[in-house]
Amino acid sequence: MELINQHAKKIMEGCKRRARDAGLRFQDDTLEYIVTNRDLLELSPKIMIPTLYDYWVHDVEVLKGKGKYELYPGNPYETVINTRPPISFYNDNNPDWLNVMIFYHVIGHIDFFQNNTYFQHTHDYDFTGEALSDKRLIAKLRSEQGRWVDYIIEFARGIDNIVAFHGELSRTAPPAPATVSGPINYYFDVFLQSVKNVNITEYIKEIERYNRCCQDYGRLGEETFLSDTEAKYPEFKAIYQKSLQKKHEGRLDLLKFLMVHSDFLNREENEWMKSILQVVRKTSLFFQPQIRTKIMNEGWASYWHEVLFMADDRIRGHEVDFARINASVTALPRVGLNPYALGMRMFYYIEEMADKGKYTMDFSRLKDAREREAYDAGLGIGRQYIFDVRRDMDDFLFVKTFVDQAFVDAYRLFVVGKRMNAAKMVWEYYVKSRRAEDYREMLIDGLYHPPSIDIDLKKTDGKVLYLVHRFEGKPLVKDYIANTMLGIEYLWGGPVKLETSEVARASGGTYGVFSGGRPSQEKGEAAEIKWQRILYTMEKRRLTRRILYNMEDV
Repeated sequence: MELINQHAKKIMEGCKRRARDAGLRFQDDTLEYIVTNRDLLELSPKIMIPTLYDYWVHDVEVLKGKGKYELYPGNPYETVINTRPPISFYNDNNPDWLNVMIFYHVIGHIDFFQNNTYFQHTHDYDFTGEALSDKRLIAKLRSEQGRWVDYIIEFARGIDNIVAFHGELSRTAPPAPATVSGPINYYFDVFLQSVKNVNITEYIKEIERYNRCCQDYGRLGEETFLSDTEAKYPEFKAIYQKSLQKKHEGRLDLLKFLMVHSDFLNREENEWMKSILQVVRKTSLFFQPQIRTKIMNEGWASYWHEVLFMADDRIRGHEVDFARINASVTALPRVGLNPYALGMRMFYYIEEMADKGKYTMDFSRLKDAREREAYDAGLGIGRQYIFDVRRDMDDFLFVKTFVDQAFVDAYRLFVVGKRMNAAKMVWEYYVKSRRAEDYREMLIDGLYHPPSIDIDLKKTDGKVLYLVHRFEGKPLVKDYIANTMLGIEYLWGGPVKLETSEVARASGGTYGVFSGGRPSQEKGEAAEIKWQRILYTMEKRRLTRRILYNMEDV
């Protein structure tokens, strides 16, 4: 692995200028490396972070990748990682015109990383540097603790998909404009009523004092009121600041809860385990936004590599080569999902609709189908609109908001069903639905959506950890429950209970086909599903299961 030569770097700097002229925004510094396919095979299990900690699963994935490559050799076109500066990797046998196309795609990713709201918690530090430090820490612990390090990594990675990602985002959100209404609300809603327990007469007097201050001092009224309040109650400011700190901490996810409250982990001889949990949790939080924006991220990069490449005069004579490779990357399959293809077409569609003004109130009021189809207000705001979409959304909001019937019809999309042909004894695929609602539901079912697991603090004590799965229509995967709870029991140092929901039976006595985690039946079969609330208990490495109740009886 080595840095690209100056000739290629000059080409890529030209790509940056053209991308900025088109409206993309990103930091100037980037690193580009030339790698072989075998280098990429070794980096892929580490999610292309060369400094990520070593773990035996990575070695297994490398061996699997090498075996697959021996049978089906091929060149990955590009890979880019969200670091400071961003790092991208290129094959050692790419011609210049292909590097131009690839780098435009990479620039699209970098713009997305550095401007999408869901990545904001990754903007202020260099993950590769921290990963190198973590790698050295884990290597040191391995020399001291041996194989137990890998057991702790295994246990932690079993629950690293339920980290409090949105809580992390709220902590890194830009501060709200300066205002004193926060302490005012706290004073009246909490301090007077819950801390001081004043009577109604005293409470009304304080309201009248506040109104007098606002009337006498205008814009300085609230500040004056607070100054007088602090003179009357000197402890108010400290109590208010403490309430902000508690709100900032938010709800602890399972990994964080174990680090804080597990007596086993907080023993002096086990403190090293908490370091590993912290590394695993931090790594998961870093990669959460990439998992949650796959369709948008790849679609945005594909949109821009096509728009910018076709306008670049340096690729004259290679239009056919580009068309062949671009078609292979952005082809829309009839069965399955290609995030590059779907995301790119959605951005083109959104841009066109916004240009015509079809996301306005005037358009939404139209009822006539012909008028809606022919509507064109000529607003020309499509490009700015998709930049706003890129900034504010993840895959769920993207799909939920913009996959409508017009989009499904425009690209002839449909939901595929699968059924057994008893006469031929083969599985057949067929067009199950062309409705936007069904296609949208299929996409949403396929999105990353980890289970919501809460800690029941009332039922959790120094011995038992009580977990509650907030049921959202998708059961937990039974195959993983035992091993995951075994790891949690070890980290907690005592029995663990898990309350969850499972299918009791489908009407007619059949379960149907599981689609996206949900039981479902094909046409002609009964669709009613009966659910039960189940309690799993892991104690002394033994798992038991008990039915609590039928959910329809509650």
